[in-house]
Amino acid sequence: MAFWTQLGLLLWKNFTYRRRQTFQLLIEVAWPLFIFFILISVRLSYPPYEQHECHFPNKAMPSAGTLPWIQGIICNANNPCFRYPTPGESPGIVGNFNASIVSRLFSDARRLLLYSQQDTSIKDAQKVLGKLRKLGNSSGLDLKLRDFLIDNETFSDFLHHNVSMPSSAVEELLDAGVNLQQV
Repeated sequence: MAFWTQLGLLLWKNFTYRRRQTFQLLIEVAWPLFIFFILISVRLSYPPYEQHECHFPNKAMPSAGTLPWIQGIICNANNPCFRYPTPGESPGIVGNFNASIVSRLFSDARRLLLYSQQDTSIKDAQKVLGKLRKLGNSSGLDLKLRDFLIDNETFSDFLHHNVSMPSSAVEELLDAGVNLQQV
């Protein structure tokens, strides 16, 4: 049989079946219309929410390197949405995490490891601690907090104006004794 003959016979059979089963035909037509009208009523009763355009921070793929990939996961865990394009959307930029905590931690560790032979700050700090121990053990001087401040230092002004402490309380605090052994 030819294609058109088979198609004609199939349509004639379907039409005959539908004409004999009128209730089933009504259900098959009314059910999709009923669901469609439900969708229309929901759409009319709850208008769409106007959302601004959303720009997400870029997240590096593992092929960009382990550090950018981990930073993309950690720094954007809450997946924030910004109104304006983010710096990472520019072509050729892999990550915009240069000021992140993880980047600063790695750069500080690298600087410490690279320049630790030339840096004497740890040795200087040990010398100061040794001198403070000797001072604390040998002298029974009554040191006050005021003795540790520079003459032009504005610590008392800061306490008085920003913390709203009364002048008498600031003076009592500056005259408080300091125990170097506890420090």
